[in-house]
Amino acid sequence: MIKLFKSQPVLVIAFLAALITVFIVPPDMQYIDYINRSVLIELFALMIAVAGFRSVGIFDKATDIMLKKAGTSRKIALILTLLCFFSSMLVTNDVALITFVPLSLMIFSGVKDEKLRIRTIVIETAAANLGSMLTPVGNPQNLYIYDEYKLTAMDFIRTMLPSGIVSLVVLVLLTLAISSEKCETSAEKKAEFRIAPTIGYTVLFIVCLLTVFRYIPDWCCLIAAVAAALIFDRRLLLKADYPLLATFVCFFIFVGNIGRIEAVSSFFRGILAGNELVVSLLLSQVISNVPAAVMLSGFTDNGTQLLLGVDIGGLGTIIASLASLISFQFYRKTETARTGQYLLTFTSVSLILLAPLLILNLLIL
Repeated sequence: MIKLFKSQPVLVIAFLAALITVFIVPPDMQYIDYINRSVLIELFALMIAVAGFRSVGIFDKATDIMLKKAGTSRKIALILTLLCFFSSMLVTNDVALITFVPLSLMIFSGVKDEKLRIRTIVIETAAANLGSMLTPVGNPQNLYIYDEYKLTAMDFIRTMLPSGIVSLVVLVLLTLAISSEKCETSAEKKAEFRIAPTIGYTVLFIVCLLTVFRYIPDWCCLIAAVAAALIFDRRLLLKADYPLLATFVCFFIFVGNIGRIEAVSSFFRGILAGNELVVSLLLSQVISNVPAAVMLSGFTDNGTQLLLGVDIGGLGTIIASLASLISFQFYRKTETARTGQYLLTFTSVSLILLAPLLILNLLIL
């Protein structure tokens, strides 16, 4: 159990929370209504599509093209930051960081200034978290809220675009403040780029988007994902993030059950009324933004403010967005890692980004 908790702390907490509520609200037919099937299918299919893209080297090829003419640390940091920001809109913040953080560590491996490496990784991490908030498929909480509240694409864009623009401006300014040193990319073995599977995964990704925007039913998306994996690479079925899917199921049960406990339901509805942005932001700092989104959605009808709160709430503590832990894990395994310096820099950059975004959205309210 201890080993499982260390590797999947959010899943363990979600499971225990759900289990406790099961003793209060015994299982019945209403449990079936707790589960948001569409979200689980869409997440699974997106995981397969993105894993497929990675397996055929499409990210490697795009990165090579973007980095070909970059020669200084500042230019490379800017390119990597923009790559994380914009790619996360389509492939999720997790995948953007899994793709580009190891590349960054490799590029800056010969740089003596450890602070430069740390700043670059931290800004990239923030870029992935902030870029991902601009599309429904950018991260799990967006996909969940978009489906749960039946938001339209226009609702989503209108809500998130101001924060996205401000985020991009501040990120670029932070990147331009990085020192400029001569820096060359290192050679690395790349995945072989293959045309046929790439076309197949692209079709799957389009099917995912059409499902998210409710043009085709979710079962078509599930069939397409399984078919793509079986045709092109069966190993992709093992690369889906099943712990994340299980975490969603546990939180669905937890939220559904506590929503049937009148005292608890009244309490959450009371503190959330008119305070969705601030409450969801603060809760994200403690349990991270994905579970915060699922938990609070059962007690408010204001989906857009909840969306803003959990997305902006990805800034702050290192656990506010679980994607941030991906970067930290990559960095702390390097030989020259200074974890204390990393956490200090991470917190400082997060606050620099969080302050204007919070002020902006409080003024818009």
